[in-house]
Amino acid sequence: MIPRTLFTEEHELFRQSAKQFFEREVAPYHDAWEKQGHVPRELWLKAGEMGFLCVTMPPEYGGAGLDFKYSVILMEEQTKVYASGPGFALHTDIVAPYILHYGTELQKKKYLPKMATGEWIGAIAMTEPGTGSDLQGIKTTAIKQGDKYILNGVKTFITNGWHSDIVIVVAKTDPNQGAAGISLLIVENGMKGFTKGKKLQKIGMKAQDTCELFFDNVEVPAENLLGFEGAGFMYLMQELPQERLLIAVVGTEAMATCLKDTIQYTKERQAFGKPIFNFQNTRFKLAEIHSKVQMARVFTDRCIDLLCEKKLSVDDAAACKLLVSDMQCTVIDELLQLYGGYGYIWDYKIARAYADSRVQKIYGGTNEIMKELISRNL
Repeated sequence: MIPRTLFTEEHELFRQSAKQFFEREVAPYHDAWEKQGHVPRELWLKAGEMGFLCVTMPPEYGGAGLDFKYSVILMEEQTKVYASGPGFALHTDIVAPYILHYGTELQKKKYLPKMATGEWIGAIAMTEPGTGSDLQGIKTTAIKQGDKYILNGVKTFITNGWHSDIVIVVAKTDPNQGAAGISLLIVENGMKGFTKGKKLQKIGMKAQDTCELFFDNVEVPAENLLGFEGAGFMYLMQELPQERLLIAVVGTEAMATCLKDTIQYTKERQAFGKPIFNFQNTRFKLAEIHSKVQMARVFTDRCIDLLCEKKLSVDDAAACKLLVSDMQCTVIDELLQLYGGYGYIWDYKIARAYADSRVQKIYGGTNEIMKELISRNL
Protein backbone atom coordinates (compact mmCIF):
# COMPACT_ATOMS: atom_id res chain seq x y z
CA MET A 1 0.00 0.00 0.00
CA ILE A 2 1.16 3.52 -0.77
CA PRO A 3 2.06 5.21 2.56
CA ARG A 4 -0.36 7.94 3.61
CA THR A 5 1.22 11.27 4.47
CA LEU A 6 -1.89 13.02 5.77
CA PHE A 7 -1.53 12.28 9.44
CA THR A 8 0.89 13.28 12.20
CA GLU A 9 1.76 11.29 15.31
CA GLU A 10 -0.93 13.27 17.19
CA HIS A 11 -3.48 12.23 14.58
CA GLU A 12 -2.54 8.57 14.99
CA LEU A 13 -2.82 8.75 18.79
CA PHE A 14 -6.30 10.17 18.33
CA ARG A 15 -7.05 7.33 15.91
CA GLN A 16 -6.31 4.76 18.62
CA SER A 17 -8.88 6.36 20.92
CA ALA A 18 -11.45 6.52 18.12
CA LYS A 19 -10.77 2.89 17.18
CA GLN A 20 -11.34 1.74 20.76
CA PHE A 21 -14.54 3.76 21.04
CA PHE A 22 -16.13 2.31 17.91
CA GLU A 23 -15.00 -1.23 18.68
CA ARG A 24 -16.29 -1.11 22.28
CA GLU A 25 -19.26 1.23 22.23
CA VAL A 26 -20.67 0.74 18.72
CA ALA A 27 -19.74 -2.52 16.96
CA PRO A 28 -21.19 -4.95 19.57
CA TYR A 29 -24.58 -3.23 19.56
CA HIS A 30 -25.05 -2.18 15.96
CA ASP A 31 -27.10 -5.25 15.02
CA ALA A 32 -29.67 -4.41 17.70
CA TRP A 33 -29.74 -0.76 16.62
CA GLU A 34 -30.49 -1.82 13.06
CA LYS A 35 -33.52 -3.71 14.29
CA GLN A 36 -34.85 -0.71 16.25
CA GLY A 37 -34.01 1.77 13.50
CA HIS A 38 -31.85 4.18 15.51
CA VAL A 39 -28.87 4.44 17.82
CA PRO A 40 -29.58 5.41 21.45
CA ARG A 41 -29.13 8.98 22.60
CA GLU A 42 -26.76 7.65 25.25
CA LEU A 43 -24.25 6.92 22.49
CA TRP A 44 -24.27 10.58 21.51
CA LEU A 45 -23.54 11.55 25.11
CA LYS A 46 -20.69 9.04 25.29
CA ALA A 47 -19.23 10.43 22.06
CA GLY A 48 -19.53 13.92 23.50
CA GLU A 49 -17.73 12.87 26.67
CA MET A 50 -14.88 11.49 24.58
CA GLY A 51 -14.60 14.71 22.60
CA PHE A 52 -15.64 13.03 19.35
CA LEU A 53 -18.39 15.52 18.44
CA CYS A 54 -17.75 18.92 16.84
CA VAL A 55 -14.01 18.29 16.99
CA THR A 56 -13.26 21.10 14.53
CA MET A 57 -15.31 23.71 16.38
CA PRO A 58 -13.34 26.34 18.36
CA PRO A 59 -12.87 25.66 22.11
CA GLU A 60 -14.91 28.73 23.03
CA TYR A 61 -17.94 26.95 21.54
CA GLY A 62 -17.27 23.59 23.17
CA GLY A 63 -15.19 22.02 20.41
CA ALA A 64 -11.58 20.90 20.37
CA GLY A 65 -10.34 23.30 17.70
CA LEU A 66 -8.81 20.44 15.70
CA ASP A 67 -8.30 20.24 11.95
CA PHE A 68 -10.58 18.38 9.54
CA LYS A 69 -8.24 15.40 9.45
CA TYR A 70 -9.45 14.43 12.92
CA SER A 71 -12.97 14.22 11.51
CA VAL A 72 -11.62 12.05 8.71
CA ILE A 73 -10.14 9.68 11.29
CA LEU A 74 -13.47 9.39 13.10
CA MET A 75 -15.28 8.61 9.86
CA GLU A 76 -12.70 6.02 8.86
CA GLU A 77 -12.78 4.22 12.22
CA GLN A 78 -16.58 4.19 12.23
CA THR A 79 -16.59 2.74 8.72
CA LYS A 80 -14.08 0.05 9.67
CA VAL A 81 -16.63 -1.52 12.05
CA TYR A 82 -19.39 -1.36 9.39
CA ALA A 83 -21.38 1.09 11.53
CA SER A 84 -23.54 3.29 9.34
CA GLY A 85 -25.98 4.15 12.13
CA PRO A 86 -24.35 6.97 14.13
CA GLY A 87 -24.91 10.25 12.29
CA PHE A 88 -21.90 11.90 13.91
CA ALA A 89 -20.33 13.15 10.68
CA LEU A 90 -23.43 15.01 9.54
CA HIS A 91 -23.86 16.54 12.99
CA THR A 92 -20.19 17.53 13.34
CA ASP A 93 -19.03 18.32 9.83
CA ILE A 94 -22.16 19.53 8.06
CA VAL A 95 -24.61 21.04 10.56
CA ALA A 96 -22.13 22.61 13.01
CA PRO A 97 -20.06 24.38 10.30
CA TYR A 98 -23.16 26.19 9.02
CA ILE A 99 -23.70 27.64 12.47
CA LEU A 100 -20.01 28.47 12.92
CA HIS A 101 -19.60 30.12 9.52
CA TYR A 102 -22.90 31.98 9.22
CA GLY A 103 -24.38 32.16 12.70
CA THR A 104 -24.46 35.08 15.07
CA GLU A 105 -22.39 35.01 18.24
CA LEU A 106 -25.60 34.31 20.17
CA GLN A 107 -26.44 31.36 17.91
CA LYS A 108 -22.94 29.90 18.21
CA LYS A 109 -22.97 30.09 22.00
CA LYS A 110 -26.49 28.72 22.22
CA TYR A 111 -26.20 25.70 19.93
CA LEU A 112 -22.61 24.59 19.42
CA PRO A 113 -21.66 23.74 23.06
CA LYS A 114 -24.67 21.44 23.45
CA MET A 115 -23.95 19.86 20.07
CA ALA A 116 -20.39 19.19 21.24
CA THR A 117 -21.60 17.36 24.35
CA GLY A 118 -24.23 15.37 22.44
CA GLU A 119 -27.07 16.90 24.43
CA TRP A 120 -28.49 18.38 21.23
CA ILE A 121 -28.43 16.45 17.95
CA GLY A 122 -28.30 18.41 14.72
CA ALA A 123 -29.84 17.78 11.28
CA ILE A 124 -30.20 19.69 8.05
CA ALA A 125 -33.41 19.61 6.01
CA MET A 126 -32.91 20.23 2.30
CA THR A 127 -34.69 17.48 0.35
CA GLU A 128 -38.44 17.49 -0.20
CA PRO A 129 -40.83 14.80 -1.49
CA GLY A 130 -41.10 16.58 -4.84
CA THR A 131 -37.53 17.82 -5.16
CA GLY A 132 -34.26 15.96 -4.75
CA SER A 133 -31.08 17.59 -5.98
CA ASP A 134 -33.03 20.57 -7.38
CA LEU A 135 -32.67 22.85 -4.37
CA GLN A 136 -33.99 25.85 -6.29
CA GLY A 137 -37.27 23.99 -6.74
CA ILE A 138 -38.11 23.59 -3.05
CA LYS A 139 -41.66 24.42 -1.97
CA THR A 140 -41.13 25.00 1.76
CA THR A 141 -41.75 28.66 2.61
CA ALA A 142 -40.83 30.91 5.51
CA ILE A 143 -42.73 34.18 5.23
CA LYS A 144 -41.70 36.92 7.59
CA GLN A 145 -44.36 38.45 9.80
CA GLY A 146 -43.04 41.01 12.25
CA ASP A 147 -40.33 39.46 14.39
CA LYS A 148 -40.90 35.87 13.22
CA TYR A 149 -41.08 33.66 10.15
CA ILE A 150 -44.10 31.44 9.45
CA LEU A 151 -42.66 28.16 8.20
CA ASN A 152 -44.68 25.69 6.11
CA GLY A 153 -43.55 22.62 4.20
CA VAL A 154 -42.39 19.01 4.25
CA LYS A 155 -38.84 17.63 4.19
CA THR A 156 -37.85 14.02 3.64
CA PHE A 157 -34.85 11.66 3.91
CA ILE A 158 -33.54 13.67 6.87
CA THR A 159 -30.59 11.99 8.58
CA ASN A 160 -30.71 12.42 12.39
CA GLY A 161 -34.24 13.69 11.82
CA TRP A 162 -36.02 11.49 14.35
CA HIS A 163 -33.55 12.37 17.14
CA SER A 164 -33.00 15.97 16.04
CA ASP A 165 -33.06 18.76 18.60
CA ILE A 166 -32.17 21.45 16.09
CA VAL A 167 -32.69 21.42 12.33
CA ILE A 168 -31.31 23.82 9.74
CA VAL A 169 -34.25 24.17 7.37
CA VAL A 170 -33.82 25.31 3.78
CA ALA A 171 -36.85 27.44 2.89
CA LYS A 172 -37.97 30.16 0.52
CA THR A 173 -38.35 33.49 2.27
CA ASP A 174 -39.21 35.05 -1.10
CA PRO A 175 -40.87 32.46 -3.37
CA ASN A 176 -40.61 34.79 -6.38
CA GLN A 177 -36.83 35.11 -6.37
CA GLY A 178 -35.67 31.58 -7.19
CA ALA A 179 -32.25 30.83 -5.70
CA ALA A 180 -32.00 34.42 -4.42
CA GLY A 181 -35.11 33.83 -2.29
CA ILE A 182 -33.72 30.87 -0.33
CA SER A 183 -32.77 31.26 3.33
CA LEU A 184 -31.70 29.01 6.20
CA LEU A 185 -33.59 28.88 9.51
CA ILE A 186 -32.68 27.10 12.74
CA VAL A 187 -35.77 25.23 13.96
CA GLU A 188 -35.81 23.74 17.44
CA ASN A 189 -37.55 20.56 18.53
CA GLY A 190 -40.70 21.45 20.45
CA MET A 191 -41.66 24.47 18.37
CA LYS A 192 -45.42 24.37 17.85
CA GLY A 193 -46.31 22.97 14.44
CA PHE A 194 -43.00 21.12 14.00
CA THR A 195 -43.58 17.36 13.93
CA LYS A 196 -41.59 14.31 12.89
CA GLY A 197 -42.79 11.39 10.82
CA LYS A 198 -42.00 7.75 11.47
CA LYS A 199 -38.51 6.42 10.78
CA LEU A 200 -38.20 5.49 7.12
CA GLN A 201 -37.49 1.85 6.27
CA LYS A 202 -34.44 1.89 3.99
CA ILE A 203 -32.53 -0.67 1.94
CA GLY A 204 -29.41 0.02 3.98
CA MET A 205 -28.20 2.26 6.80
CA LYS A 206 -30.90 0.67 8.89
CA ALA A 207 -29.66 2.03 12.23
CA GLN A 208 -29.73 5.61 11.01
CA ASP A 209 -32.82 7.53 12.17
CA THR A 210 -33.98 8.92 8.81
CA CYS A 211 -37.46 10.43 8.71
CA GLU A 212 -39.79 13.07 7.27
CA LEU A 213 -40.22 16.45 8.97
CA PHE A 214 -43.42 18.48 8.85
CA PHE A 215 -43.78 22.22 9.38
CA ASP A 216 -47.31 23.56 9.82
CA ASN A 217 -47.34 27.31 10.49
CA VAL A 218 -44.28 27.01 12.71
CA GLU A 219 -43.43 30.39 14.23
CA VAL A 220 -39.65 30.68 14.00
CA PRO A 221 -38.13 33.75 15.71
CA ALA A 222 -36.39 36.07 13.27
CA GLU A 223 -33.26 35.71 15.39
CA ASN A 224 -33.11 32.07 14.22
CA LEU A 225 -32.33 33.17 10.66
CA LEU A 226 -28.89 31.81 9.78
CA GLY A 227 -26.81 34.48 8.09
CA PHE A 228 -28.58 36.86 5.74
CA GLU A 229 -32.03 36.48 4.25
CA GLY A 230 -31.81 35.32 0.63
CA ALA A 231 -28.22 34.07 1.00
CA GLY A 232 -29.13 30.48 1.82
CA PHE A 233 -28.43 29.04 -1.62
CA MET A 234 -24.98 30.63 -1.66
CA TYR A 235 -24.25 29.17 1.79
CA LEU A 236 -25.29 25.72 0.58
CA MET A 237 -22.99 25.92 -2.44
CA GLN A 238 -20.09 26.92 -0.19
CA GLU A 239 -20.59 24.07 2.27
CA LEU A 240 -21.56 21.22 -0.07
CA PRO A 241 -17.98 20.47 -1.25
CA GLN A 242 -17.07 19.37 2.30
CA GLU A 243 -20.19 17.21 2.48
CA ARG A 244 -19.27 15.55 -0.81
CA LEU A 245 -15.74 14.92 0.38
CA LEU A 246 -17.16 13.23 3.50
CA ILE A 247 -19.01 10.82 1.21
CA ALA A 248 -15.77 10.04 -0.62
CA VAL A 249 -13.92 9.47 2.67
CA VAL A 250 -16.52 6.93 3.78
CA GLY A 251 -16.59 5.30 0.35
CA THR A 252 -12.84 4.88 0.20
CA GLU A 253 -12.62 3.38 3.67
CA ALA A 254 -15.59 1.09 3.00
CA MET A 255 -13.83 -0.33 -0.04
CA ALA A 256 -10.54 -0.77 1.83
CA THR A 257 -12.24 -2.50 4.78
CA CYS A 258 -14.32 -4.82 2.61
CA LEU A 259 -11.25 -5.70 0.53
CA LYS A 260 -9.22 -6.56 3.64
CA ASP A 261 -11.98 -8.76 5.05
CA THR A 262 -12.66 -10.45 1.70
CA ILE A 263 -8.99 -11.36 1.26
CA GLN A 264 -9.11 -13.04 4.67
CA TYR A 265 -12.38 -14.81 3.81
CA THR A 266 -11.07 -16.18 0.50
CA LYS A 267 -7.99 -17.57 2.22
CA GLU A 268 -10.16 -19.45 4.72
CA ARG A 269 -13.07 -20.54 2.50
CA GLN A 270 -12.49 -23.85 0.71
CA ALA A 271 -13.86 -24.93 -2.67
CA PHE A 272 -12.81 -27.89 -4.82
CA GLY A 273 -10.28 -28.85 -2.17
CA LYS A 274 -8.40 -25.57 -1.89
CA PRO A 275 -8.86 -22.00 -0.64
CA ILE A 276 -10.86 -19.74 -2.96
CA PHE A 277 -7.89 -17.36 -2.92
CA ASN A 278 -5.83 -19.94 -4.82
CA PHE A 279 -8.00 -19.64 -7.91
CA GLN A 280 -6.58 -17.27 -10.50
CA ASN A 281 -9.93 -15.53 -11.00
CA THR A 282 -10.06 -14.67 -7.30
CA ARG A 283 -6.50 -13.37 -7.14
CA PHE A 284 -6.87 -11.32 -10.30
CA LYS A 285 -10.14 -9.78 -9.12
CA LEU A 286 -8.64 -8.89 -5.76
CA ALA A 287 -5.60 -7.40 -7.50
CA GLU A 288 -7.86 -5.21 -9.65
CA ILE A 289 -9.80 -4.01 -6.64
CA HIS A 290 -6.64 -3.38 -4.63
CA SER A 291 -5.41 -1.12 -7.43
CA LYS A 292 -8.72 0.76 -7.59
CA VAL A 293 -8.74 1.33 -3.84
CA GLN A 294 -5.20 2.71 -4.03
CA MET A 295 -6.29 5.14 -6.72
CA ALA A 296 -9.35 6.25 -4.75
CA ARG A 297 -7.26 6.69 -1.60
CA VAL A 298 -4.69 8.93 -3.31
CA PHE A 299 -7.38 11.14 -4.89
CA THR A 300 -9.41 11.40 -1.69
CA ASP A 301 -6.36 12.16 0.45
CA ARG A 302 -5.31 14.89 -1.94
CA CYS A 303 -8.78 16.44 -1.70
CA ILE A 304 -8.57 16.29 2.11
CA ASP A 305 -5.31 18.23 1.95
CA LEU A 306 -6.87 20.78 -0.41
CA LEU A 307 -9.85 21.22 1.91
CA CYS A 308 -7.56 21.82 4.88
CA GLU A 309 -5.72 24.41 2.77
CA LYS A 310 -9.10 25.96 1.81
CA LYS A 311 -8.35 25.20 -1.83
CA LEU A 312 -10.84 22.41 -2.62
CA SER A 313 -12.96 23.49 -5.60
CA VAL A 314 -16.61 22.63 -6.21
CA ASP A 315 -15.82 20.54 -9.27
CA ASP A 316 -12.90 18.67 -7.65
CA ALA A 317 -15.11 17.74 -4.69
CA ALA A 318 -17.83 16.66 -7.12
CA ALA A 319 -15.34 14.55 -9.11
CA CYS A 320 -14.10 12.85 -5.95
CA LYS A 321 -17.63 12.06 -4.80
CA LEU A 322 -18.62 10.85 -8.28
CA LEU A 323 -15.67 8.55 -8.85
CA VAL A 324 -15.44 7.10 -5.34
CA SER A 325 -19.16 6.42 -4.89
CA ASP A 326 -19.44 4.81 -8.34
CA MET A 327 -16.34 2.75 -7.62
CA GLN A 328 -17.60 1.82 -4.15
CA CYS A 329 -20.82 0.31 -5.49
CA THR A 330 -18.99 -1.65 -8.20
CA VAL A 331 -16.16 -2.85 -5.96
CA ILE A 332 -18.35 -4.05 -3.09
CA ASP A 333 -20.62 -5.85 -5.54
CA GLU A 334 -17.59 -7.66 -6.99
CA LEU A 335 -16.31 -8.53 -3.51
CA LEU A 336 -19.71 -9.86 -2.49
CA GLN A 337 -19.58 -12.23 -5.49
CA LEU A 338 -16.52 -13.93 -3.97
CA TYR A 339 -18.59 -14.90 -0.94
CA GLY A 340 -21.08 -16.82 -3.08
CA GLY A 341 -24.45 -17.34 -1.41
CA TYR A 342 -23.11 -16.19 1.94
CA GLY A 343 -22.59 -12.73 0.49
CA TYR A 344 -26.36 -12.40 0.24
CA ILE A 345 -26.93 -13.24 3.91
CA TRP A 346 -27.49 -10.28 6.24
CA ASP A 347 -25.33 -11.85 8.96
CA TYR A 348 -22.29 -11.28 6.75
CA LYS A 349 -20.87 -7.78 6.90
CA ILE A 350 -20.32 -7.65 3.15
CA ALA A 351 -24.11 -7.80 2.65
CA ARG A 352 -24.58 -4.77 4.89
CA ALA A 353 -21.78 -2.90 3.17
CA TYR A 354 -23.45 -3.66 -0.17
CA ALA A 355 -26.80 -2.27 1.01
CA ASP A 356 -25.23 0.75 2.70
CA SER A 357 -23.14 1.69 -0.33
CA ARG A 358 -25.97 2.31 -2.78
CA VAL A 359 -27.12 5.62 -1.30
CA GLN A 360 -23.64 7.10 -1.73
CA LYS A 361 -24.46 7.80 -5.40
CA ILE A 362 -27.67 9.59 -4.38
CA TYR A 363 -27.24 11.84 -1.35
CA GLY A 364 -25.06 14.91 -1.26
CA GLY A 365 -26.36 15.58 -4.76
CA THR A 366 -26.87 12.69 -7.18
CA ASN A 367 -23.94 11.61 -9.33
CA GLU A 368 -25.77 12.97 -12.34
CA ILE A 369 -25.66 16.40 -10.67
CA MET A 370 -21.95 15.87 -9.99
CA LYS A 371 -21.40 15.41 -13.72
CA GLU A 372 -23.33 18.59 -14.39
CA LEU A 373 -21.18 20.55 -11.92
CA ILE A 374 -17.95 19.18 -13.35
CA SER A 375 -18.96 19.80 -16.95
CA ARG A 376 -19.56 23.52 -16.33
CA ASN A 377 -15.83 24.10 -15.95
CA LEU A 378 -14.66 21.92 -18.82
